[in-house]
Parts: sequence; structure tokens; C-alpha cells
Amino acid sequence: MKKNPYICGKKMRSNESKYKQVVGYVIDGIRDGVLKKGDWIPSVNELRKKYNLSRDTVFAGIRELKSKGIIESIPGIGYYIISVKVPEKHNIFLLFNEFNEFKEDLYNSFMEAVGKSASVDIYFHNYNRKVFETLINEADKKYTTYVIMSGKFEGVSPLLSRLSGNVFLLDHFHSELKGRFSSVFQNFEKDTYEALVYGLDHLKKYKRIIMVQKDKKEPVERYTGLRIFCTEHNFIHHYISTTHNRIIKDGDVFMVVNDRDLVDLLKQATVQNFTPGKEFGIISYNDTPLKEILAGGITTLSTDFKMMGKTMASLINKRTIETIENPWNLNIRKSL
Repeated sequence: MKKNPYICGKKMRSNESKYKQVVGYVIDGIRDGVLKKGDWIPSVNELRKKYNLSRDTVFAGIRELKSKGIIESIPGIGYYIISVKVPEKHNIFLLFNEFNEFKEDLYNSFMEAVGKSASVDIYFHNYNRKVFETLINEADKKYTTYVIMSGKFEGVSPLLSRLSGNVFLLDHFHSELKGRFSSVFQNFEKDTYEALVYGLDHLKKYKRIIMVQKDKKEPVERYTGLRIFCTEHNFIHHYISTTHNRIIKDGDVFMVVNDRDLVDLLKQATVQNFTPGKEFGIISYNDTPLKEILAGGITTLSTDFKMMGKTMASLINKRTIETIENPWNLNIRKSL
């Protein structure tokens, strides 16, 4: 048995829980082919000092490596590799905020991309902070990989950092988490701004752009992008939570997030004898086949959820932290 110098210089993964980093540290060396059967790994004190870990944290990693049959010890000497057979299959905890037609596309795309290389359990927190925390705490140590939609929840970094596996963020998440975990996300401010610039020629016949969404679960960054655009191009802008009982004014453009608000808007247009794309305009978030034909065609601003699923699946096997913006698309139809 020999000391392997590689293991002492290799960086630990920064998107894993501390004790799990010790496990991944050894397993990565085996997978990279630089740790062989019979090689010694650093001592507990070496790992503790070099990576600023407590003895208990290092021992937790050591215990897992022993339980997997990867290392063994010689009392008074140290730990060495007894097997280079490491598990390849991902066991994935997938936590969505809710399940709808768009998230179904994301889920199906993700499942197709990970294929038979993984088993996936899906859960939903429905924007309930207590449910979110309970599901995550109960999932700890049961999975190798955690893919999480945390949305607008603040102060969740300690909770996610404690998870015993790789953590990935999906779709919307609070800004404090950016760069701490690999992620595929929508840049709501940028996407909204760029989409409006793209559709500027169609917007010039209108006077006001009204963002319609409920603050509780939706990203306010959308409205930030709208305000920047309106300031630059001299549009009036408003922010409202619903279109219910809203009188439509000639020259209004509504950016609608919830499909119920879209239906209420179309009903009110019928009452006022207004036609989308003439007296007023509609941009609806998230495209669906129904919106292609509804009222002659509803203009939509949508992220590519299928691409989001594929991209997330591709990140799971990478060892570096990556933050990837998902692409948007403005589908211009008669409502604008």
C-alpha cells in the first residue's frame, strides 16, 4: 500500500454537505483513476486541518466510505482503499413548487434525459415554507442528488447545505443562493425586458403596460424588467394582483401570469366589445397549445421548460458549480 499524492491536492466539491464532501473526495479520485486499490487516503487530522473540518465531520465521511465497502482501516496506521467499485446510479429527490402543464413538460424532459441511470422521487411544496422544510429534512441521507425549486423562500442556504448529497436549484430561487449551488434558472428581469424590446414594434400602438401577478409566489423581478423597459421607451406601467372586475382602457397591454386572470380579461373584453390586438393587448406568460388558438391566438412569453429539464439532467454528472440561464421565447400572435 502506498500514499497517493493526488488525494492531498484535489479540491473538494463546494456544493455538497461537509461530511459528504469527504465521501465525494475519495470517490472522485477513484473514478478519475488516480486512486487505486491499496492506496492510503489522508489521515483524519490531515483532512480536518487542510479543509477546516471538525473531527466529527471527517469521521462521518469515513464511516460512510467504510459502509460502502470502499475503505478499511489498520488501527494506529490509517485508512486505505479496499475497493474501487463505486455506485454510479443516481437516487434523485426532485422537489417542485407545484405541478402544472409547464412543469409536466419540464419533468418529462428531465426524466427522459436522466434515463435509466437514475431513480427519481418527486414531491411538491406548493409554496408552503413548512412543507418545504419538512420534505427536505425527511429526505436527508436518503438520496445522492437533490434537485430543488426553492422559489422566493429566503434563508434556506443552511438547510440546503446540510443535505447529504449534491444539491441543484431549478427555475426560480432567491438571489442569496446564486453561485452556491449549480442551477438552471429563469432570469425573470432580463427575460421580460429583452422580450419587450423584441416586441417593441407591436407595442408602439399602446400607452400602458400592466403587470398582473400575485406577489406571494411570483417573482417581482418580472416587474423590474417591465419598469426598466417602460422608462426607456416612455410607456406608463402599473402592477396589479388580478384582472377580476378590471375595466379595460383603450391602449392597455396586460402581461398576465395566471390563466384565470387571462380568462377574466377575455370575458371583460367581450362585455366591452373590445378585441385583443386592437383596442388592447395581451401577453401571457407560459405558452400552451390552447393559447395558440384562444381568441385568435394569445401572445406568450415563455421559457423553454423542455430545455430546462435537459440542461438540469446534464448538470448532475458535472463536478463544478454552474449557473445556467434558460432561454426565453416571445411568441407574437393576434393578441398583440
